[in-house]
Amino acid sequence: MKKEIRNVYLDEDLNIEAYRFQGISQKFPNHFHEYYVIGFIEDGARSLTCQNKTYKIETGDLLLFNPNDNHECEQIDNRSLDYRCINIQVDIMLKTTLEITKKNYLPHFTENVLFHSDLLPLLRNLHYMIMQEEKEFEKEELFFFLMEQLITEHSNASYSDELFEHNTEIETICDYMKNNYRKRIKLLDLINIIGISKYCLLRSFTKQKGISPYNYLMAIRISEAKKLLEKGTLPVEVALETGFVDQSHFSNFFKKLIGLTPKQYRNIFGHIGLNLK
Repeated sequence: MKKEIRNVYLDEDLNIEAYRFQGISQKFPNHFHEYYVIGFIEDGARSLTCQNKTYKIETGDLLLFNPNDNHECEQIDNRSLDYRCINIQVDIMLKTTLEITKKNYLPHFTENVLFHSDLLPLLRNLHYMIMQEEKEFEKEELFFFLMEQLITEHSNASYSDELFEHNTEIETICDYMKNNYRKRIKLLDLINIIGISKYCLLRSFTKQKGISPYNYLMAIRISEAKKLLEKGTLPVEVALETGFVDQSHFSNFFKKLIGLTPKQYRNIFGHIGLNLK
């Protein structure tokens, strides 16, 4: 039997909670929450009853509970439950919905279970970043892109896709990131430059550039990192010079984009030595 893990973390940047229950076999009786719950089954299978409907839920299924949606669940096989979720208080959902739809109302999710949802990787990555106490603004990007799809595709949303279409302002953001990639940049820094909402910036930038602001910033950092590695700079120093949180974060992202570790890339240019880190 797996060891039980019950963790909760409050993310102060997003003002939402993240829960992780692993190795759980207990039955959860009929209950409800006064906040929104967006969760997923990482492993295990359960019988879920919600709003008088019964579902078999399993690995890969995404769960959506509105405030006051009564629900209960219990184990249906010998596997323990690995369940993760984020909890969003009503006031935070109200602000989020206003940013996305430009309307002041609380959405109501029309489906409680999204079977094998293609949104699960977004939620899983967001949950992981919260639990790891990540501070990069990629976390806010993930949150808004996830909520946009949930609100506009799976709720009673009244949605107007009004984008901020001024190319000059988006180019200003690009120039700022090119000139400040060594610093820790926050999404708040970017919206303060041109005075629009976070969601509007994310949507407009992504539409115009074909890449999100965070990934644009990381592409700049990786480009500059390659130049330093080609000159023989040690990977640990390159990570510091290019604005990464630490060497591990740098190495993982570099390999993801380039297909080689920083050390392997540096070695291509003949910089092979015993002091490589």
